[in-house]
Amino acid sequence: MKSIQKSITKLMLLILVVATLSCGEAPSYTAVDNGIEVVLPSNQAVRVTFVADDIVKVEVSADVEFDTSESLIDASDNQKVEFKLTESVQGIELKSAALTVLVDATTGRVSYKDAAGNPIMSEDERSFSPITVEGKSGYTMSQSFDSPDDEALYGLGQHQADEINYKGKNEELFQYNTKVSIPFIVSTANFGLLWDNYSLTRFGDERPYSNIDQFKLYDKNGQEGGLTATYYDDKNSDHVFVEQVESTIDYENLETVEKFPEEFPFANAKIVWEGQLEADESGTFRFLCYYAGYTKLWVNGELQFDKWRTAWNPSVAKFNVDMTAGEKYDVKLEWIPDGGISYIGLKALSPRSEAKQKQIAFNSEMGQDIRYYFMAGNSIDDVISNYRMVTGKAQVMPKWAMGFWQSRERYKTQDELLDVLDEFRERHIPIDNIVVDWSYWPKDAWGSHDFDLDRFPDAAGMIDQIHEQNARVMISVWPKFYYTTDHYKAFDEKGWMYTQAVEDSVRDWIYPGYIGSFYDAYSQGARDMFWDQIKTKLYDKGFDAWWMDASEPDILSNASIDYRKALSTPTALGPSTEYFNAYALMNAKGIYEGQRSEDKDTRVFILTRSGFAGIQKYGAATWSGDIGTRWEDMKAQVSAGINFAMSGLPYWTQDIGGFCVEKRYEVATEGSEDLKEWRELNARWYQFGAFVPLFRVHGQFPYREVFNLAPETHPLYKSQLYYNKLRYQLMPYIYSLAGWTYTKDYTIMRGLAMDFAADKAVHNIGDQYLFGPSLMVCPVTEYEARSRSVYLPKSAGWYDVNTGEYLAGGQTIEADAPYERMPMYAKAGSILLNGPEIEYTDEKPADPITIMVFAGAEASFDLYEDEGTNYDYEKGQYATIPISWDDSAQKLTIGDRSGSFDGMLESRTFRVIIVDKDHPNTIDDLSNYQEVSYDGKQIAL
Repeated sequence: MKSIQKSITKLMLLILVVATLSCGEAPSYTAVDNGIEVVLPSNQAVRVTFVADDIVKVEVSADVEFDTSESLIDASDNQKVEFKLTESVQGIELKSAALTVLVDATTGRVSYKDAAGNPIMSEDERSFSPITVEGKSGYTMSQSFDSPDDEALYGLGQHQADEINYKGKNEELFQYNTKVSIPFIVSTANFGLLWDNYSLTRFGDERPYSNIDQFKLYDKNGQEGGLTATYYDDKNSDHVFVEQVESTIDYENLETVEKFPEEFPFANAKIVWEGQLEADESGTFRFLCYYAGYTKLWVNGELQFDKWRTAWNPSVAKFNVDMTAGEKYDVKLEWIPDGGISYIGLKALSPRSEAKQKQIAFNSEMGQDIRYYFMAGNSIDDVISNYRMVTGKAQVMPKWAMGFWQSRERYKTQDELLDVLDEFRERHIPIDNIVVDWSYWPKDAWGSHDFDLDRFPDAAGMIDQIHEQNARVMISVWPKFYYTTDHYKAFDEKGWMYTQAVEDSVRDWIYPGYIGSFYDAYSQGARDMFWDQIKTKLYDKGFDAWWMDASEPDILSNASIDYRKALSTPTALGPSTEYFNAYALMNAKGIYEGQRSEDKDTRVFILTRSGFAGIQKYGAATWSGDIGTRWEDMKAQVSAGINFAMSGLPYWTQDIGGFCVEKRYEVATEGSEDLKEWRELNARWYQFGAFVPLFRVHGQFPYREVFNLAPETHPLYKSQLYYNKLRYQLMPYIYSLAGWTYTKDYTIMRGLAMDFAADKAVHNIGDQYLFGPSLMVCPVTEYEARSRSVYLPKSAGWYDVNTGEYLAGGQTIEADAPYERMPMYAKAGSILLNGPEIEYTDEKPADPITIMVFAGAEASFDLYEDEGTNYDYEKGQYATIPISWDDSAQKLTIGDRSGSFDGMLESRTFRVIIVDKDHPNTIDDLSNYQEVSYDGKQIAL
């Protein structure tokens, strides 16, 4: 009876709408809090509501009834927003203090204008296609938007194809080791879109990449039917195991690799595919190569890429080819698998119109309604602030987290770990944090959270010794449990365990192979149980931080997407098809809420391999996963980190030096070319890594501690020690940036478009960025490079902090890059704060502080300080000191202090250095200063 009444209601609403529009009258709508609902002739319904003056939430239902399920990412406070509503035949206009929003009465398309009436962007087509998964109904849905042709787009999380500007690009959004998908995009036109959907999503082209059998294929002899695939059983010889014609290259997962020739010996082999492609239409074809091992690809003799990735953790390479219908294009793909099993695939998207390709578009596999948030502002910073208004404020990380992290896969005993920390302290190398990685448990007891007592006989005592050394310790905790453990059984009894892996007897890589699975983080009860288990076994011992590995969740590496879904379903909220991407968010939520309920005074720190929109509110940082140890991987982390930060998540890090190691580095000997390159790679990566939000070394053998990489006399050692100490020297600057992430919704790692959006020359620069407002970081990502091209954005100018030289903005230079230094520039009109020499972040108060003013324009900086480890800052217990430079008057003002906190310095010393064209000064020379005493009251110099 209820369903009949609902159908009658829908029919009456539809008749009313059609009758209204056919008479040319103003459309029908219903007023709701902060907005309206409109029923369309198509039987769809649109709800438009203001979250704030410059934030709009749009919901579209396929069948009038709106989904009532709670958003996993919306943390907004439902404040009252004043707006004016106007009706016309064209639709309904809603006007706030910042935006005008028009809802078309016929199509339901929504368009946006700024307060002055200038168009910002507008919806184009949307679609719903019914889908039923595991008995639950929903829709595959898409929405496209028209936006300025000349904009640049950033965000979408962290991906590995080394792309920076996503305008006109495509990206598949799913979670994978090294790939973190955030459905948020921000434009240089000063707006953002947050797509509220948790399923596999495609940004850009909604079509999946297709196999190469979409082309006419010719073998190496010109015969139609496929490419020649030559299988060499020894990469160093010409001996052919088998040669055959193949119409696809599709060996991307554990299922499809079964199609390889039987008994082919991968470990030392080589495969070459070669022939020709012929398209049946003209235009730009967008190719994607999924690869592990050593991979090279040529088109018409031109090398498209030459890459390596470890066999067990593939990556992707993208390239475009402009093709003319009917013409043949030579193609050659050379692949050395570099493992007992490895993966390779080549697919492409056929051309589509330039107008379509330039649209912003999201297509999601499953959801109930279309939900998205439009956010506007006067800058990208404003947009990201609005993103955090919707998804939750970032936390101020513990001060110690902003220091140096030393990690290894893995310290196998507590003595090994303590010896490394002792070595840092004996050498006076600054360090704050050390890490217990996986496999500290008994071999057959993953998920027990117990320690193997032969290797870790006294974990609590180990932690005490670490704390006595003025350091903190983080421990790796997976959401994984062997089915024989009591913890697994406790989850399973409640129905809170994904059981498919156990039912299928999926065995992991620990010899002889153990069976287990992951818990369902979408269940509140399961999250509570997970916290209770790690609290009892780990937190109560004194661990300071949580390392949440494999939080995609990665139940079985290299499984197909379909099998990954099967392994992680059902969730407490519905099928994994609908909730594929938000596991890490819910996992972090459980730990954050659990620790805060247990210990209200200690800041939570979580390092997670995956992430999602809103995870910043749970004290979580993300690292870029198990990346390779190659120069191209280092370079890709620059653009990956920038886009991750511009996705609204301020805390990002990486494995400095890369995680997965080429075999040549594992066996490199003193004096060899491979060891020379290995050391230089680590030197350059460390230089870059010192200037991302979290400064962290991690990786597989060879060991990454500086004293294990090279002797003290080596330039690597000198360079790493220099940048380590420089990071600590700049701690007043760096911790202020951490404070700003909360007080100002600030972004620490800043794509150049954030500060120089009007300079279109920066829009496609993905290998330079700003670290805070003052420093431009320019990593060196090529072996034996002793210079690199640097673009200096249009501004009042730049100072080379390594030499003190002033340089005009708006030009490209060839910057010197000696082995031990990375090009880095301070913006004219900026301020840097330098503290005393320290070996850990809370060794001593930040006194004196040396203020370096880089003259040439007005400048300001707010010093932020708090207690460093607790949540009193949420109660307003922190202090700020405004520092400003009046360039025309050549006057520095240190303003009145605002706020206070326990332990605050009531008086302190500032030292001031003014750097200008005539008075150059390097970043490490703090000797030529003017000293002043400060007691919280304004002073001017």
